[in-house]
Amino acid sequence: MIQNQRQYKVTKGQLSNLKRALESARKASGKMAPRVYKAMVAGIGSQIEELREQVEEYEKLADAVSLPLHSAEDLPQLLIKARVARGYTQKDLAEKINVNPQLIQKYETTNYRSASLKRVLTIIKALNLNLRADIALRPNRTSPNEHPAQRM
Repeated sequence: MIQNQRQYKVTKGQLSNLKRALESARKASGKMAPRVYKAMVAGIGSQIEELREQVEEYEKLADAVSLPLHSAEDLPQLLIKARVARGYTQKDLAEKINVNPQLIQKYETTNYRSASLKRVLTIIKALNLNLRADIALRPNRTSPNEHPAQRM
């Protein structure tokens, strides 16, 4: 996922380079074994598609009005997407919550693994997010007639 403007520019440059590489590869089709050629073109095409999807996702965030949260594991990426959608740089977010910009960079690089729940809630508030989700209770291993409070 593209997390900032610098990564966006780098990704766009990589995409251009890969498109040129694909054109060059197509011109060399008769100069190599068909299986090698086919694998090379497929690999370059796959990389182009992956980068194109990342660029498209980043560009669409500018118009986003909501971001789906399917599970708790999605929250770190959602926070990054929300920051981008709000038009905030990592520095902007850091200033809003009064921390060093490198801390936001660290949180995002590590998918918020080192962030406390309190800090995550502060970031949600700073991004002005209305977080809604249902918590589905999975079946537990206790007897259907035995409530956990009764075991005490």
